[in-house]
Amino acid sequence: MKIKKNYSYSGYLYILPWILGFLLLQLVPLVNSFWYSFTNFQLLGKAQFLGLDNYKKIFLSDAVFRQSLKVTFYYVLIAVPLKIAFALVIAIILNQNIKGINLFRTLYYIPSILGGSVAISVLWKYLFMNQGVVNNIIGRFGIGAIDWLGDPRLALGTVSLVTIWQFGSSMLLFLAGLKQIPVSLYEAAKIDGAGRMRTFWSITLPELSPIVLFNLIMQMVQAFQEFNGPYIITQGGPLKSTYLLPLYIYDEAFKKFNMGYASAIAWVLFTIITVLTLVAFWSSKKWVYYAGDKRN
Repeated sequence: MKIKKNYSYSGYLYILPWILGFLLLQLVPLVNSFWYSFTNFQLLGKAQFLGLDNYKKIFLSDAVFRQSLKVTFYYVLIAVPLKIAFALVIAIILNQNIKGINLFRTLYYIPSILGGSVAISVLWKYLFMNQGVVNNIIGRFGIGAIDWLGDPRLALGTVSLVTIWQFGSSMLLFLAGLKQIPVSLYEAAKIDGAGRMRTFWSITLPELSPIVLFNLIMQMVQAFQEFNGPYIITQGGPLKSTYLLPLYIYDEAFKKFNMGYASAIAWVLFTIITVLTLVAFWSSKKWVYYAGDKRN
């Protein structure tokens, strides 16, 4: 006797908007950009197949790309570790059982909601301009005005502060992880006479290592794609000291209309992000500890 199966397709109707959005706004543009990366496509014209010429130009003769790539790596190396470290420190502080702690947690999370907006980037520009709030404050202590955004040695670090300031999401993940660490581990460490630093390195950090890995990958991917802050605050200057790869891609695509070349640069950036993500996962075998793992 055959049993008739009753299938319901109503679930597909609920996810249909997401499927259409994924196909039309992500998958199709992704495939098209890969094709365009091998062509000379001027947006309004017809794409002309060039083979690997765009990639040869990127790696062999494009000095702007090399400069932009170097700046992007500097930006990631500044912003990502400091953001994660700062988020961890604040999470440990907010994990204390003190009065009004929920209010402080909310206040510390607010920058993550506002930090990526255009308005905050504009505000940051006015804070660090020559006659801005920051220079006015340090001027009261007898310190001369600092050219935060005009000095190539300081501009990238100043722009990186916008990203570091948005530590709220990483902080919440660390805070949730701290809540899951068994109190018995700290009690055992206290009985053994371990100090705070020893407890942090031997218990807290290993227990939080999966969250560190997650935050590292997510923040690294976000930093490599950063656009709003450097574009609005410095427009990539001075002397291209904040000219990240996303800005270069934008200029090639929407100012020079070299869509083919911009697509090639975008795929190079995608490859870099993918390789570094795989390296992070590979290296995690040596420093990430999960429940049940043995460690000294």
